[in-house]
Amino acid sequence: MENNRYFQHALEASREISLLNTTQINAVLLDLADAVDQHSSQIITENAKDLALMAVEDPKYDRLKLTRKVIADIANDIRQVAALSSPLGQVLLEKTMPNALKISKVTVPLGVVGVIYEARPNVTLDVFSLCFKTGNVCVLKGGSDAAHSNLTIAAIIQDVLKAHHLNPAFVTLLPSDRQATHDLLHAVGYVDVIIPRGSQQLINYVRENSRIPVIETGAGIVHIYFDSDGDAEKGKAIIMNAKTRRVSVCNALDCLLIHEDRLDDLPSMLSLMADQQVEVFADEQAYQHLKGHYPEHLLQPASAEHYGTEFLDYKMSVKTVAGLDEALAHIAVYSSKHSEAIISEHPEHLERFLNEVDAAAVYANASTAFTDGGQFGLGAEIGISTQKLHARGPMGLEALTSYKWLIRGEGQIR
Repeated sequence: MENNRYFQHALEASREISLLNTTQINAVLLDLADAVDQHSSQIITENAKDLALMAVEDPKYDRLKLTRKVIADIANDIRQVAALSSPLGQVLLEKTMPNALKISKVTVPLGVVGVIYEARPNVTLDVFSLCFKTGNVCVLKGGSDAAHSNLTIAAIIQDVLKAHHLNPAFVTLLPSDRQATHDLLHAVGYVDVIIPRGSQQLINYVRENSRIPVIETGAGIVHIYFDSDGDAEKGKAIIMNAKTRRVSVCNALDCLLIHEDRLDDLPSMLSLMADQQVEVFADEQAYQHLKGHYPEHLLQPASAEHYGTEFLDYKMSVKTVAGLDEALAHIAVYSSKHSEAIISEHPEHLERFLNEVDAAAVYANASTAFTDGGQFGLGAEIGISTQKLHARGPMGLEALTSYKWLIRGEGQIR
């Protein structure tokens, strides 16, 4: 593989990084946060080169764009990671066996973490800070859409590492071509886990082609069910926030399920959506209740493809259901197991929804916009896992650790 040297250097660096203590790690992270702030103009200049090559209406444009506020927020996220307790060396279990063997189960780094992502230059800093805090080396494969942004950010990280006399291979940014993706997915013996962040197409490609274990993250087909006992004012605010706070993120609302007895409230609940130019694809019953009360050019009849679609845009579908059972059945078919929510004042319905919906994050009377590592108190996140093995939901520090067994004896044999 033409990128083999990168993987060899990363593997060697993974042994070096294990020698660092928490004080050294935190010092690097704090200096990195300051460097990101200090180089914000340079980052924005390089980011503008990437933005110039992408259409403004592309759903990925919002994720690609870096502003001074976004950069300042990223720097603060790095400081928050530095302030968090290290998850390494935690004793998960300790016992002495009848034969006097002392056995303990202790948290350790995963090793070398490969991350493949699209037009999200913030991921470069998020992943490095989380991996570095947990004693992991990261190998990053960003998309060509963010090549200029990623290159300058990776250079800033490596300059900070060099200033601390540390191995710059603690982070590696691979070339943005397809060959690098292929090589990373086949870097058996060098890379311990692959984490894709991006579209469902990217995630599917990684899952189907990787020879290395994969933790799936990202794709969110998100539903909110408005129940017969739902509070209309709560619903109006929650639905608006979940849909329009940031349409290009994976926790944004895609499909509103509404109880048939509450269709009269639908125009009011969606009234704020019109100001944001949200296009609504409604089933027949919902369409008739919205007709004349929602801008005609933004209201369309729904068809089969509008359900089970992650829009990542100012678009959403609406489906009428007869009750909780039908809502649960719809979610079971179309959910990507990311984030799902119910709006209801019925205690039994709330508990049923929380217990029966199979998703990483399940909400009762709250916006799905909270599915985020920072909002869950995890610091920056490496992604939101939609699978069940190893990690699920927002992946913070603990998700980047494994464990090993330590056995202390005094000459015992079996």
